[in-house]
Amino acid sequence: MKFTKMQGTGNDYVYINCFEETVENPAELSKKVSDRHFGIGSDGLILICPSETADFRMRMFNADGSESQMCGNGIRCVGKYVYDHGMAGKTEFDVETGAGIKHLKITEENGKAVMITVDMGVPEITSQVPEPISIDGRDYEFIGISMGNPHAIYFMEGIDGLDLEAIGPAFEHHVRFPERTNSEFIEVKSKSYIRMRVWERGSGETWACGTGATASVVASALSGRTSNKAEVELKGGNLMIEWDREGSGHVFMTGPAVQVFEGEFDERSL
Repeated sequence: MKFTKMQGTGNDYVYINCFEETVENPAELSKKVSDRHFGIGSDGLILICPSETADFRMRMFNADGSESQMCGNGIRCVGKYVYDHGMAGKTEFDVETGAGIKHLKITEENGKAVMITVDMGVPEITSQVPEPISIDGRDYEFIGISMGNPHAIYFMEGIDGLDLEAIGPAFEHHVRFPERTNSEFIEVKSKSYIRMRVWERGSGETWACGTGATASVVASALSGRTSNKAEVELKGGNLMIEWDREGSGHVFMTGPAVQVFEGEFDERSL
């Protein structure tokens, strides 16, 4: 089976073109290819599929095999793949996801996509603003935002010192979140710049999360910490997020997408 390894601000996935390949059990395959010692190594698996309602369809599976509705960094890489491989034939097109249809706009150089803007849709507030919560005996406050998938945003100082491997599972599996949640830990540097670390449900700490960055700017603006447009610094790079709060209500994410390498594997050997 042919695959492409791609990354968006360090959030890396294995991509399979399902216009040409057939994946029988994507949940199990995701667990195998994601293993960084015995597989290809990734945060998960993303399938690029035909769609009856859009130009393309994206299915995204975490490293533990669970399927997620949406991935902001992943969809930018889908955009780059279909544009670079001549499948799109235009610089603006739609991708069907589990969180609805997303509109993409490509910025290209020398015939290759380098920056992709995604209309992430209208955010949904899923908590009090803010809401108190107790985790492992400590009191926190969070703002819940859904971008088609759930996020809980925590504002604090000194995020570099957090031991997310130790504390992340308790945030993800807290009883307040029956379907688990992505947890964003945010340090606000100015009205237009925030820093973020993320613990993703099903994958652990990743170098970036596009929906998380989007949700975090919405939460920052809601709480008066930033304006409606801010740059988000993640471990793997920076994303620009703009919330058209007074207009359409949609949030737009702009960032890079990079192809790392292509290859083939025999699933029986994984």
